Amino acid sequence: MDDLTTRLADRLRTLRRDRGLTLDALAGRSGVSRGTLSRIETGETSPTAEVLGRLGAAYGLPISRLMRMVEDAAPPLVRAAEQEIWEDAASGFLRRDVSPPAEALSGHVIEGRLRPGAVLRYETPPVRALEHHLVLREGGLVMEVSGTLYRLEPGDCLRYRLDGPTAFRAGPEGAAYLLFML
Repeated sequence: MDDLTTRLADRLRTLRRDRGLTLDALAGRSGVSRGTLSRIETGETSPTAEVLGRLGAAYGLPISRLMRMVEDAAPPLVRAAEQEIWEDAASGFLRRDVSPPAEALSGHVIEGRLRPGAVLRYETPPVRALEHHLVLREGGLVMEVSGTLYRLEPGDCLRYRLDGPTAFRAGPEGAAYLLFML
């Protein structure tokens, strides 16, 4: 088990306990099984992006904020070699924290990469009305935002506020994008 997985397990366990939730109560709120929650909190397994999305929604926190809680404090200059990378092998999603969230700043930036044909779904936004600006850098991407489909080509920017389910569908060549969250 890597250090980031251990810190994430500890943080998720602490969040649940600080809110006075049992594993059963959190399972009911998030739609994630009690057994999966237990394995995540003990570090036996790393959560998928979808599970992190569900947990974020249950806690009212975006995934980036959950991840920021376990990453080291970000200095003003964030060198590429120092940016945290997290991979969800099950969904084919790789996330690099280009500009991590910080208490004094209102936005942050992630680079997302999806393998060819990968689909990433979030049924519930972790925080309603969170503003996103997604710039497709490479490949092809179909975004579904609250039931509306958008086909993006390299250089396109999709701007939206989270208020319902979202899905990222990579084209046959995969997709690489920057996501600015405000």
